[in-house]
Amino acid sequence: MSNFTDIINSPKPVLVDFFATWCGPCKMLAPILKEVKDELGENISIIKIDVDKNQPLATQYQVRGVPTMMLFQNGKQLWRQSGVLSKQEIIKVIQNNK
Repeated sequence: MSNFTDIINSPKPVLVDFFATWCGPCKMLAPILKEVKDELGENISIIKIDVDKNQPLATQYQVRGVPTMMLFQNGKQLWRQSGVLSKQEIIKVIQNNK
């Protein structure tokens, strides 16, 4: 993903979901992230990174478990957490890190 750096350098917050297709919790997180996007709309970008297809990127960001979410803005990592969170918890994190 050569444009990953361009994406996370956005002035708009970017939530990155590092996931794997075989991961059960990742499948639970997908509809939650859709709800977050539906609620926040243009105030957030959400991208999904398949760790099996993007191993160098997962290694660079030291992703050891999936799902791992990271919040970036202007190229800086503002937050990181592994596991599944509720829609409200994710929205709160995004709003608290603006």
